[in-house]
Amino acid sequence: MKESKKLGINTTCVHVGEVKDAQYKGAVSPIYTSTSYAFDGVDVKRYPRYFNTPNQEMLHKKIAALEKTEDALIFGSGMAAISAALFAFLQKGDHVVIQQVIYGGTYNFIVSEFDKFGIEYSFTESDKVEDFKPLIKENTKVLYIETPSNPLLGITDMKAIAALAKENGILTMIDNTFASPINQNPIDFGIDIMLHSATKYMGGHSDISAGAIAATKEHIEKIWKTAINFGGNLSDQTVWLLERSLKTLNLRVKEQTKNAQKMAEFLENNADIDRVYYPGLKSHPQYELAKKQMKGFGAMMSFELSEGIDAMKFQNHLQLIKPSMSLAGLESTTVSPVQTTHALLSEEERLARGIKDGLIRFSLGIEETEDLIEDILQAIKKAKS
Repeated sequence: MKESKKLGINTTCVHVGEVKDAQYKGAVSPIYTSTSYAFDGVDVKRYPRYFNTPNQEMLHKKIAALEKTEDALIFGSGMAAISAALFAFLQKGDHVVIQQVIYGGTYNFIVSEFDKFGIEYSFTESDKVEDFKPLIKENTKVLYIETPSNPLLGITDMKAIAALAKENGILTMIDNTFASPINQNPIDFGIDIMLHSATKYMGGHSDISAGAIAATKEHIEKIWKTAINFGGNLSDQTVWLLERSLKTLNLRVKEQTKNAQKMAEFLENNADIDRVYYPGLKSHPQYELAKKQMKGFGAMMSFELSEGIDAMKFQNHLQLIKPSMSLAGLESTTVSPVQTTHALLSEEERLARGIKDGLIRFSLGIEETEDLIEDILQAIKKAKS
């Protein structure tokens, strides 16, 4: 087979990282559920917590191929991946600069845990590179970004951030969950470490909890040494399910992205919607930047309901679209960030980040857009009455 970097995206999704069924010649990967392997007379001493069972090893190859990196690691959740990556490169006395608007779980992890370990941190005022520069100190080791950001779909200039980091000998990390490897490959812009909640687009069916890191072999080796102590490995049953799901990643994400563009344009022209946050709209302040660094604008958006329309009443009247905690499944879902992803932030902190009570985060599935639009219209009508 050709090198994965020369294969088409669908071919990569289907064939790279599949476990060959040497015994029975089955069309899909066999699953190895053993938690105990031989230690003598073998090339690899395998143990699930060491991220090196047959299914784990091969899935690493698929994710690395999708992100165009040398290596990858998979975890039990996105937060397991994020925490392992940050703790691998930060120790007592180090400093990290973090983009202001990020996933609420990441924010809470940083403010809850880093002080205990003597790790300093600074949050930027915006996603602009100019806000990162003055925060860099002699002990800064990592610049952490998220683009598109959760939940306001802000776009960060990856090339500019990578250049700034390299000038100062600093490592860069990105949460690439919202874009997925289909719509964005940060390595093309100089970012060092890619992080994913694989629960989202990589899993794609709302039935898998997982995380992923993609980077150079050198960086993955360092993360691995920390990760084996935290025990955040993924069970092989779920590894197998994730490998199955990744086979359709490109097909799913492209269809979802197409739906999102149509929906964003509809919502922007609806009198009951005050504002739509979607990088594929020309009204988005970073539309031109998004065009430069994204292959597609993604399937995530947020919108603000007009004053007087209660966010929960609106969501409770939806019939097809599901009010639900997570995102990126085949089914369209909504969520109120103030009650879920950013509930751990104070009201003052949320408002400082532009997260209002009427904000709805919207994950587009693969349903017909016309059906979704009809559902939104009837829910708005009922919420208003």
